[in-house]
Order: sequence, then structure tokens, then C-alpha cells
Amino acid sequence: MISSFLATIYSVFLPISLPVIGGALLKRFKGIETKALSALSLYVLSPALIFETLEKASITSNEVTVTVAFCLLNVMVLWALSAFAGKMLGLSQTEKSGLALTTIFTNSVNYGLPLVLLAFGQAGLDKASVYVIVQIIIMNTLGVYLAARSHFSAVKAIRSVFTLPSVYAAAFAVLFRVTDFQLPQGLETGVSMLSAAYAPLALVILGAQMVGVREAGTSLSVTRRGFWSGSGDANADRPVSGLGLARDTIH
Repeated sequence: MISSFLATIYSVFLPISLPVIGGALLKRFKGIETKALSALSLYVLSPALIFETLEKASITSNEVTVTVAFCLLNVMVLWALSAFAGKMLGLSQTEKSGLALTTIFTNSVNYGLPLVLLAFGQAGLDKASVYVIVQIIIMNTLGVYLAARSHFSAVKAIRSVFTLPSVYAAAFAVLFRVTDFQLPQGLETGVSMLSAAYAPLALVILGAQMVGVREAGTSLSVTRRGFWSGSGDANADRPVSGLGLARDTIH
């Protein structure tokens, strides 16, 4: 039992940790800025990942329906709970948005994709891809809206959602799958290369942002009540995949 557990740690968690550690070291000793990398990941690599995974995944329509329904129900319930808690605690709009982000979303992309791929192979990734892709879409729409709403008007926040190519990539993937249309070999190879680059780059950015958050911790204007409401949430210890990337690009 113990040997199996250690083998899993070595073969799964160690590979995931290396890019995170690399990103943290780059931030700590080289002061790397993640804004450009975040834009690359959000606008180029993430759409490629969504398109390729949705187009090629070996999944049934029933699996898709059940997973999508669960994701939407989960978001609605957690959003309602965070809104109620924010109102009862008298939090500001910025703090309400932060509480909603830490409550609704989980780190299903930065860690989820590499973890599933390393632990279960391509077959496991196909099964988990629907949940991961739905989370990416929700984070790139509702998540960006919530993040932007704390700084901009609702109209501008909604407009920022439609500047993200991930939703369009998902739509094209579904269209290609329904019509059985195939990309030319050269384009397909290029998309696969971009897709493969998403996970390691996202993990590097995550490591750099974790160090950046710690360094900027003294300048955060959050009340004690807002801080502890977010820290007490079950999801608060898990960085929000995609939202850290969006944070650097929505302005």
C-alpha cells in the first residue's frame, strides 16, 4: 500500500511539481512577469487545448450531458451560497467577487489535466475532458465576468467575456465533430503542438503567481472579514485555474 502510494507520488505529483517550482524560482530570483505568458496561455494555448480535446475525445453523449448538468448545477448552488454569505457578512463588491471566485471554481485545469493524463493516460483524459473543458468555459466566461465586475461596470465585464477565444474554440470543435470535418494535417499538427504546451506553461505561471501573491500580500486592500470568509472556504486553498491568467489580461 505504502509503496504504491509512493510510486504514485513519484510518477504523478513529482512531474506536476517541477514546472510549478520552476515558475516560483523564476519569479523569486529573476522577477519574471507573467502578464505576457498569461496572455499567451489564455488566448492561444487554452483555445487549442479546448478544440483538440473536444474534437478527439472518446466520450458518449450521455457522459457529456451528465457532466455538463453537474457542472452547471454545482456552479449555481455555490454561487448562490457565496452571494448569501457575502450579503450576510456585509462585504464590499470586490470582496464579494473574490469570495465567489474562491467558492465556485476549483483548480481542475492547471493540476487536473496533467494529473489525469499522468495517472490514467489518454483514456482517462478523454473521460475527464468534458468536466475540464466545461470548467474552462465557465471560468473564461462567468469567472472573467466576476473578476472584471469588481473593477468595471457589468456591461464592460460582459464584453470582456466575448474577447476570449475559448468559447469560440469549443463551438468550432463541436461543429467539426458533428459534421465529421477534419483539419488539414498541417493545421492539426500545429494545434496539437499548441495544446501540448498549455499544461506546462500554465503550471509555470501558477508557480510564479503563487510567489507573486505572497510578495504582494502586504499591499492587498481586503478587510479581515473578507479575508477569513475566503480562507474558510473549502476551495480557497486551490488556486483558480484560468482566473489567474485572466487577471493579467482583462485590463
